[in-house]
Amino acid sequence: MTESSIRYAAPGRINLIGEHTDYNLGFALPIALPQRTVVTFTPDRGDVITVGSDRAEGSVRIPLDTSPGDVLGWAGYVAGVIWALRQAGHRVPGGAMSITSDVEMGSGLSSSAALECAALGAIASAADVRIDRIEQARLAQRAENDYVGAPTGLLDQLASLFAEPATALLIDFRDLTVAPVVFDPDAHGVALLLIDSRARHRHAGGDYAARRASCERAAADLGASSLREVQDRGPSAVAAVTDPVDARRARHVLTENNRVLDLVAALGNTDFAAAGRIFTASHASMRDDFEITTEHIDLIADTAVRAGALGARMTGGGFGGCVIALVPTDWAEVVGRAVHRAVSDAGFEPPVITRTRAAAGAGPCG
Repeated sequence: MTESSIRYAAPGRINLIGEHTDYNLGFALPIALPQRTVVTFTPDRGDVITVGSDRAEGSVRIPLDTSPGDVLGWAGYVAGVIWALRQAGHRVPGGAMSITSDVEMGSGLSSSAALECAALGAIASAADVRIDRIEQARLAQRAENDYVGAPTGLLDQLASLFAEPATALLIDFRDLTVAPVVFDPDAHGVALLLIDSRARHRHAGGDYAARRASCERAAADLGASSLREVQDRGPSAVAAVTDPVDARRARHVLTENNRVLDLVAALGNTDFAAAGRIFTASHASMRDDFEITTEHIDLIADTAVRAGALGARMTGGGFGGCVIALVPTDWAEVVGRAVHRAVSDAGFEPPVITRTRAAAGAGPCG
């Protein structure tokens, strides 16, 4: 085990399409963001990791034998990684860890997975432990599910770990395969706008868990262990679901899986007009069938399209966060101004609008 400092970074992510499909063993198509969380870890021979963050005062001492419930708040994600690594039989050294990040928290950009993957990479590197990326994703997910208590799927961790520049990732959650898909709209006169509503959400709340439970009930009604098993039956299969709300939730998942594959085909043809229409259809499904958007988010997406975007959709788990829009480059400023004006006129906090791109995944940094 080295005693020198290790620096490891992991990015936030945008999910281009495929919302709430991961835990239903479906498809998704995320990219990594340029924004990253950087962990600097200096190991020692102690039995505690002391963690500090540029976003919090003071530090948190995490015993290496920590258990779920011991550490709450932002440090719980680091504690969860320590716990998951040790549960899997990996050696974890004590030491001091400092965290810096420009991944916005609560915006649906997966700041939690960025922290988990960066902390895991730093600890594993310091302990000279080699863990393949699929297993890293599983360990980070276990930290979030079983230690923090947020019932998320694997999308965020896989996106953070496997991402490449100018590339989206087609993830099949049934087979746990990750395939690269060229995604470089800038090269074709199209901008990807990231519109942060400034409305924050929390995955550990009940809404996310309720959607997951609804999907599980729908699958059970259809005699399946997951909704992926009935994908080939088409959206009409949901007619056999007993509860009408569960049926709508299932319909979103089945149609969203189709939209992921349709978007991959559109990108393969560099057809960004078709890609935009798929974005907008996905947003309608999240709004009407899965019911995870908000009036605020809907206003942003609808305004962007009316102002000239090829398409727009919420990205992330829902109930706040960000909207993404594909916009002809020459129209980007017009769309941005229209969204700012509409949101301000409605009495909401002004959004933060940036152009973004697909960036590299997790790894050591100098």
